[in-house]
Amino acid sequence: MAMSILSCLRIFTLVMFVLEPNRVLGSRHFGFISYGDNGAGMCASTVAPHGYKCQEFEVKTDDGYILSVQRIPQGRVGGGGQIRQPVLLQHGVLVDGATWLLSPPEESVAMILADNGFDVWISNTRGTRYSRRHVTLDARDSEYWNWSWDELIVHDLPSVIDFIFKQTGQKIHYVGHSMGTLIALASFSEGREIDKVKSAALLSPIAYLSHMTTALGEVAARAFVGEITTIFGLAEFNPKSGPVNKLLKFFCAQPGVNCYDLMTAITGKNCCLNSSTVEIFLNDEPQSTSTKNLVHLAQTVRDGTLSKYDYGSNYNLAHYGETKPPKYNLGNIPRDLPLFLSYGGQDALSDSKDVETLLDYLKFHDVDKLHVQYIKNYAHADFVMATNANNLVYNQIISFFRNYA
Repeated sequence: MAMSILSCLRIFTLVMFVLEPNRVLGSRHFGFISYGDNGAGMCASTVAPHGYKCQEFEVKTDDGYILSVQRIPQGRVGGGGQIRQPVLLQHGVLVDGATWLLSPPEESVAMILADNGFDVWISNTRGTRYSRRHVTLDARDSEYWNWSWDELIVHDLPSVIDFIFKQTGQKIHYVGHSMGTLIALASFSEGREIDKVKSAALLSPIAYLSHMTTALGEVAARAFVGEITTIFGLAEFNPKSGPVNKLLKFFCAQPGVNCYDLMTAITGKNCCLNSSTVEIFLNDEPQSTSTKNLVHLAQTVRDGTLSKYDYGSNYNLAHYGETKPPKYNLGNIPRDLPLFLSYGGQDALSDSKDVETLLDYLKFHDVDKLHVQYIKNYAHADFVMATNANNLVYNQIISFFRNYA
């Protein structure tokens, strides 16, 4: 193809906002923290230059992963003496917490929340640039990557929420985008951390993916479910590695897949992105995730259900005690948990029909605790990077949180 495979990959990562920014560093494969080319963590490189106080923390999960967490305790104008409600921001897959900080402060949900009196915490999922350490495993080991979003539900999310709760002594408000919504919904359905969560705002909610309207996404889902990735020997799905370049080239060669317009083809037609913000994103390389995690997402597309990882009937029997993986029943989410859902009419990943399926599972939710926002011209990336998201979405989230203070 005329477009270079690396250029295609960068656009591919931007648009795979179920599938989000930051530099891939050779040094990060070792068992020590690598904070970018200049040794700076996210606070020093991304937050402090805008005039915000920022703190770096490490959180160890009960299965040994060491996660990086950032805290913006107050806005630029101060107000540190007052009690501020904690908010946790959880990113999607193939990105890290910097995805909340790409836009200028007046357009960044993290900084807008801080300036509006909230105590903002940013999580970085295992395997991403700032969260590549483990107490015994090395990120070069395949066993390090033996996890899917099931483990994020069981280990990462509870560890981070517990840490924030202990640090602040308060229940948290939660904001998730894309896969950050998936792990929250599944977690709530099993009653996890409900006693420490005050409310949740879910942007481009991902739970059901049966109506995903993207040729490339469908090709990729079929490939991962068909375990084509095992041909390449992938445990870590590193979007900059040679094997993944080969895999992307294979995807781009499939009938009906147009690699010249990946952004629209994958996320839908985003209405309101600033070219400079997109440039920052494209200059920041994509993050690794586990291949197993992508296989699990692909199983969700294939099966049309929200279930735990499918190991195959024999292995399922050993793992779960039954031949099929257990389903997450979103109807079990506590009906009095305040939820704010915002989705877009142009989103090719969080399709309106799939969101309607999710809402059907929530049909018995307390009416005054379920708030739904539909933005006709928004697609997947708009909810994190749109220039007008502060007025259309983030102000609504702030009002929602204040209603449940």
